[in-house]
Amino acid sequence: MKKIEAIVRKTKFESVREALHEADIDFLSWWEVKGQGTAKQGLIFRGVAYDVTTIDRVFISFVVRDVNEEKSINAILKSAFTGESGDGRIFVTQIAQSIRIRTGDHGDESLYDKE
Repeated sequence: MKKIEAIVRKTKFESVREALHEADIDFLSWWEVKGQGTAKQGLIFRGVAYDVTTIDRVFISFVVRDVNEEKSINAILKSAFTGESGDGRIFVTQIAQSIRIRTGDHGDESLYDKE
C-alpha cells in the first residue's frame, strides 16, 4: 500500500479530483493550505502591490493499493499540469499497515469493500 500526497494549485483541484475519480480513487482527504515557493518578488497590478510569496494551494492525501499507484500518480500529473512554475509536488510513501476500525479488516481489504 502507498500513501500519495499532492500539493496542487487551487484552480486545478476540481480537475484533479475528477481525474482521480476516473482512476477509481473515490476516497481522499484534502485541505486548503498556504505555502511558499521560489518567487521572491511582489506583483503589481493596476498600481496595487500584491505579496505573491505565499501561495494558496490544496493538499490532497489518500492511500491506495500498490496496483493503483501509477494510475493515481498519472491522473494527478495530467490534471494538475499547466507547465508553469508552481504546479505542485507529489509525494509517495510506503504504508506498513492499514486497519478498518469497524470490521477489523487488515491490509488491502481495509481500504475498499470486499464486493
